Amino acid sequence: MRAWAAGPARPGIQETIVALLKDMSYETRIGHIRSSGRVNSRVAVAVEWNDAGKRQRAEGHTADISAKGCLAVIPQGFAVGQKVRLVNLTNQNSCEAVLVWRGHEGRKGWELGLELQDATRDFWGLDV
Repeated sequence: MRAWAAGPARPGIQETIVALLKDMSYETRIGHIRSSGRVNSRVAVAVEWNDAGKRQRAEGHTADISAKGCLAVIPQGFAVGQKVRLVNLTNQNSCEAVLVWRGHEGRKGWELGLELQDATRDFWGLDV
C-alpha cells in the first residue's frame, strides 16, 4: 500500500510505504505494543495518592510485572493518567507510577495497568 503525503506526485512530495498489520509477523506487531517482557508474578503492592491534601493508600497484588510496570488488582478505581506512588510490599521499594490502562472491576478490585517512572532496576527484586 502506498500513501501520498499530499495528493499525486509533485516536486517535493515523497512517497511513503506503509506496512499493513496483516503483512507483519506476530513478533513484529507485539514488539510495537509491548516495550518489555512480562512475567506472571503475584507481588503484594500498595498504591498511594493524595486526595484533598490527605495521603490515601490501597493494597492489592500484581498479576504480572515487567521492568517498566505491572498489571495490578487494587480495590480502588483511578482515572487513566493519574499519578500514584507504587510500593512493593515485599521489599518496600517504591516509585512514582502513572495509570496507563484501567480494566474491569472484579470482586477483588480494579485491573490497573501501571507504568513505573524512574524505577530502580531491582524494584521488583527479580531480574525482569
